[in-house]
Amino acid sequence: MDTFLFITAFCLVVVGLVGSVVPGIAGPPFSFLGLLAILFTTARPVSPAMLIVTGAICLIITVLDYVLPVWGTKKLGGTKAGTHGSTVGLIVGLLVTLFFPIGFIAVLVGPFIGAYIGEKSNGIPDNQALRSAFGSFVGFLAGTFIKVVYAIVMIILVLRFIISAII
Repeated sequence: MDTFLFITAFCLVVVGLVGSVVPGIAGPPFSFLGLLAILFTTARPVSPAMLIVTGAICLIITVLDYVLPVWGTKKLGGTKAGTHGSTVGLIVGLLVTLFFPIGFIAVLVGPFIGAYIGEKSNGIPDNQALRSAFGSFVGFLAGTFIKVVYAIVMIILVLRFIISAII
């Protein structure tokens, strides 16, 4: 049974890494589930404290993934219209990803276009609207970077636990 759980844990953290860059797959939760699978082995190398900390980090990262594009828009001078546009663009990008095979591009470009359209609808000049849209893009990249780092750390933890249980 341990072998099955180790393989499952490894597969889950790999899906978590893939999900950190591919839209439509919740990367951090899959990574956390991989660590959680290790808990059910007879080796039980995962402490409850580690699960609580990594679970809390997972939750924070998942929320940040949706907040950072909006924050980036605001940080680079976006108005409420740009912030709302960025949010709508992210949602539209996610929905487009579900129905069309353009995947990453829709989620990447959605907040950028949404922030730009939101700013332009508010009468903001092109240079300011583009700056706001760029902030949304930077926020998206920051969220993706954080998710990838979390996924890599979880892969390392799971591999370390698997190796220590085998040796």
